[in-house]
Amino acid sequence: MYVSPIREPLITGKKTYKKITDEITAPIEGKAGKAWYAGITLTISALLLGLAMMAWTIWEGIGTWGLNKTVGWGWGITNFVWWVGIGHAGTFISAILLLFRQKWRTSINRSAEAMTLFAVMCAGLFPLIHMGRPLLGFFVFPYPNTRDLWVNFNSPLLWDVFAISTYFSVSLLFWYVGLIPDIGTVRDKVKSKFKKAIYGFLSFGWTGSARHWSRHETISLILAGLAAPLVLSVHSIVSSDFATSVIPGWHTTIFPPYFVSGAIFSGFAMVLTLMIITRKVLNLENYITVGHVESMNKIIIATGSIVGIAYITELFIAWYSGVEYEQYAFLNRATGPYWWAYAIMMTCNVISPQLLWFKKLRRNLAFTFILSIFINIGMWFERFVIIVTSLHRDYLPSSWTMYKPTFVEVGIFIGTLGLFFTCFLLFIRVFPVIAIAEVKSVLKSSGEKSTNKDKIEES
Repeated sequence: MYVSPIREPLITGKKTYKKITDEITAPIEGKAGKAWYAGITLTISALLLGLAMMAWTIWEGIGTWGLNKTVGWGWGITNFVWWVGIGHAGTFISAILLLFRQKWRTSINRSAEAMTLFAVMCAGLFPLIHMGRPLLGFFVFPYPNTRDLWVNFNSPLLWDVFAISTYFSVSLLFWYVGLIPDIGTVRDKVKSKFKKAIYGFLSFGWTGSARHWSRHETISLILAGLAAPLVLSVHSIVSSDFATSVIPGWHTTIFPPYFVSGAIFSGFAMVLTLMIITRKVLNLENYITVGHVESMNKIIIATGSIVGIAYITELFIAWYSGVEYEQYAFLNRATGPYWWAYAIMMTCNVISPQLLWFKKLRRNLAFTFILSIFINIGMWFERFVIIVTSLHRDYLPSSWTMYKPTFVEVGIFIGTLGLFFTCFLLFIRVFPVIAIAEVKSVLKSSGEKSTNKDKIEES
């Protein structure tokens, strides 16, 4: 007689609905610990440094960056593409896994959605600052005006504006709609009249009635249906910034799927980085289990393998094409003055994720945490390699130059890291870091039901 394998519990421990609510809302009701205050102090300091460097850039001009005529895109656009990629995991977990009814997403979707919003906010800063005159940024939007000035719809840079603003708007709606039931729960639990009034306003009068739940389910599925294509389209459009050019190493049709898989790859790594810390600090080990980590690592294996295949495909096509400029671009990446960046990229993105094929490593939290950091370092260097090594060697040898970022560029990047982590630390103090309502919905099928091997053997 065939017996289906026992599913690993999505929630461990003897949990009741009340206990779930109390444990997940504890960080909101209780006082922040020393670790939280130390973290917020560090991240705000980084944010202030970034703001100072942004102000200096706007005051003095884009010449404060290390850019030159050959490398017109450098540190700023590298970070822009990297941050957009970080934001892909949230929408993937929330929208696509919701449509496929993957229950393991329920403990991590809320944090991933929040990280999407924060990452897109960080990404949007770089093109704005890169313009040199950010106050004129409204010109990128097509609006009727008396001067008959219209944007260039043929430019993929304009597509970025529409794609990212749409992505942020849909992600924000999806995140907030999912929060409404939990905000209603927090409203009923807090003691302070001021907090109760604030959460009462944010909950839009949520009562948990059958009608409210029906409408909530409907709008969630609609938004998931809208958000799912954005996972594929946003980074495909970002990749068009490169693929529609005639620069060797950029002019290739493989970029859209390559960029999308790389974005999900780096996004899941960032989710793991933060959630492994969060589960420990906030005592959420029963909700974010080793099984959740393993499921995410499986997606990292899949997307990391796609990225590796894309690297190999690029090298093969450059060789097979017989175009000497294309061949030189890839030879220069691997053996030129930036060979060290290419080596870091290949080691972190292609070699290291393959270790996750081993189950013991896939379920090892310390190893996963270190690997997730390596992956994001590798994905950052991937963007650096694509942009800088392709631009610093032009068709004209007289234009060849070396690029290195200035302290202003480094400071702005540190500032965006500060913004991202500051927003996340504030988020876990204001809203439930785990979706309470969704976790309760899978409680019956978690670990408390039919996980006894003896009972199965008797049947």
